[in-house]
Amino acid sequence: MNTMSDVDSSRASPPLSSLLLATAQVTEAVLGGQSMTEALAAVSTPSRAATQALAFHTMRQLGWARAVKNQLIARTPPSPLLDALALVAIALLKPSDAASKAAIIDFHTAAMPSYAPHTVVDQAVTAAANDEEMARFKGLLNGSLRRFLRERNDVLRMIDRDLEAKWNHPMWWIALVRNTYPQQWEEVLAGAQRPAPLTLRVNRRQATPEQVIAAFAEAGVTAVPVGESGLMLTQPRPVTQLPGFAEGWWSVQDAGAQLAAPLLPLKDGMRVLDACAAPGGKTAHMLELADVEMLALDSDAKRLARVTENLDRLKLNSSKVTVKAASALDLDSWWDGKPFDAVLADVPCTASGIVRRHPDIRWLRRQDDVARTATLQSRMTDALWRTVAPGGHMLYVTCSIFPAEGARQAAAFSRRHADAERLNAPGQLLPIAAEATAETQRDGFFYALFAKQS
Repeated sequence: MNTMSDVDSSRASPPLSSLLLATAQVTEAVLGGQSMTEALAAVSTPSRAATQALAFHTMRQLGWARAVKNQLIARTPPSPLLDALALVAIALLKPSDAASKAAIIDFHTAAMPSYAPHTVVDQAVTAAANDEEMARFKGLLNGSLRRFLRERNDVLRMIDRDLEAKWNHPMWWIALVRNTYPQQWEEVLAGAQRPAPLTLRVNRRQATPEQVIAAFAEAGVTAVPVGESGLMLTQPRPVTQLPGFAEGWWSVQDAGAQLAAPLLPLKDGMRVLDACAAPGGKTAHMLELADVEMLALDSDAKRLARVTENLDRLKLNSSKVTVKAASALDLDSWWDGKPFDAVLADVPCTASGIVRRHPDIRWLRRQDDVARTATLQSRMTDALWRTVAPGGHMLYVTCSIFPAEGARQAAAFSRRHADAERLNAPGQLLPIAAEATAETQRDGFFYALFAKQS
């Protein structure tokens, strides 16, 4: 079996068969429990952008592709890679999808071209024939895909009532969203299918939004203001090619995430903790807003390295900033006993609010993950509350749309801590498909702000 790093590393424009194989390998990895980000990192650089394009499309159409495949192939193929390749090819064969294919790609990639159906079939069979693991099953793949081209309308009628095929989310996720948001559930699920815009946050210590907009305009890039310091690009671009990247003028950050730092009443000289800091977007934002003593904490040392990289690029690193790898739960391993004036508790969650940007998340999560992360959040917020100074504040944040990780979690925290006064905060933000303005194009977040009574 070829490895993902072996896929056509010598060519700037790999043939479709190589891209299909690489995407099948990424899809197989995701179905095996690996994140798409990790799987894509193993793809050779010349193929990575195009592979990411196909992988994003496959993840967004996986429920539909599975339903179609189950009609075409009675049993799961004995080769997991062939099964993944069939899903990738079927996703590309979805009819009337040219517009979404062109918009699928995030800001790291170029637009994905459309392919004629017979080209997709031929190239998928070629990919199977060129791989030792799949070669003996190429006839099964060829026959199944060509049957779909012949009997497409009949197959589509057979899956017409399949909710996973319609909404491209696991059935447990669909049911939870439907029960939680009975008036909005369809908009929430449809919103998760919309490619997220590229949104930036201007580093006001280095530039102004007007300065960045002008530099972008000179480079032929149009940006729309969002909030106090945000800019949303009308068309995604590779971030390293945008003016001001190397100079630290801005960071990539969703409009919903940009609400976090301003909710804390930060002032110069404060002692501040970012308890789950990686990759450092909110850490940087707080440092942009006030000259504070910052501890950026995260349990993942590898991801924590990105915090330092980002702070260096933004020219925010100083002797007042400490970056430390440790678990927020284990206070003895990192806390010196001196309380913090402000604590940002952007705690681990299912990440159900950011599936626009990470469409693999919906397929990686399991229903019991919601309760598991909610338990972890309770333990973490209780531990972090001990570090808050009297009169200080803690902001509870999750990028989730599930109440167990949001409203119910915040209410339970209030019941457990009589000294916690809940202040005004946005609460639950939803990525709604119908909301198309710059101000409302944001991921799903939950915010709750608490003040510690003296």
